[in-house]
Amino acid sequence: MKKICVLTLGLILTLSVSGFAQKFGYLNSVALLTELPEVKQADSDLQAYQTQLTKRGQEMVKDLQDEVTELERKKEQGIISPKDYAAQAEVLKGKENAIGTYEQDMYKKLSEKREELYKPILERVNTAMQAIARENGYLLVFDTSTQVLLYADETLDITPLVKARLGIAGK
Repeated sequence: MKKICVLTLGLILTLSVSGFAQKFGYLNSVALLTELPEVKQADSDLQAYQTQLTKRGQEMVKDLQDEVTELERKKEQGIISPKDYAAQAEVLKGKENAIGTYEQDMYKKLSEKREELYKPILERVNTAMQAIARENGYLLVFDTSTQVLLYADETLDITPLVKARLGIAGK
């Protein structure tokens, strides 16, 4: 009799726990993205753009170095007055500052280009992941490469309950 009670209790607990079982999933976004042809094309486009910007910057630096070398040569040979030397050195200092500004702009342009190229890809992946999560009844989906929550069923959001507990009026 005792065994039957224990088995019955075990069966009831097993059924009740399985009734509350939640479905969770995960994916590795890094591995997924490396296999997408669009990402490979975006990487290639971004690399070409970076090479183009870098080449222009290198040309600016080379031109400045050539001008500095020429100015120093004129100074050593005594074919430039100290006043002209100072004026030309000031012009070269301005060009040096322009190169620094160009470098900052280059990083900004690269960042903007990266976002322009990758945003549609990431949106497509995110849409697909959310659709799979909904279709298969996953309440939470984690990214194993970043340990970040990628998707959560809206019914799991406890923000309104916490707001109510804290006395914050909801919309």
